[in-house]
Amino acid sequence: MAKQKKTKNTSSTICLNKRARYEYHIEDKIEAGVSLAGWEVKSLREGRGQLVDSYVLIKDGEAWLVGANMTPLAQACTHFVTEPRRDRKLLLHRRQIEKLTEQIEAKGYTCVALALYWKNGRVKCEIALVKGKQLHDKRETEKNRDWDRQKQRVMAER
Repeated sequence: MAKQKKTKNTSSTICLNKRARYEYHIEDKIEAGVSLAGWEVKSLREGRGQLVDSYVLIKDGEAWLVGANMTPLAQACTHFVTEPRRDRKLLLHRRQIEKLTEQIEAKGYTCVALALYWKNGRVKCEIALVKGKQLHDKRETEKNRDWDRQKQRVMAER
């Protein structure tokens, strides 16, 4: 009897930060590479990454992804200690980092990670400059989402 193959995730998206889209107005998006250890890449291939409370911190002219959680696989991490929530370096050009630093300091933006995805066999992180939404903006977002769902239902019935 032959073994059944596992179904692989064909989508290039590893994980999304849906909460960021609800909490913030997204102003500008940038793609950045991520410096990862071998066990982290293996766990991301299995879809074990989370960006829920993650943000981007710029210190000493380098960008760091803080708060991202990558749960280690039991079989891949037996011989060394893993740290799932460690800070990971983002790979950006110096000009991009300077631009981010300038906008964060001068205009009051925050830098947040929106998504992790595969691109040409490498893990990329989509980061964004964001401004916080107020409560009435969040309510309006919910109202628009509900209205869009209702429109889809009405159109599906026809």
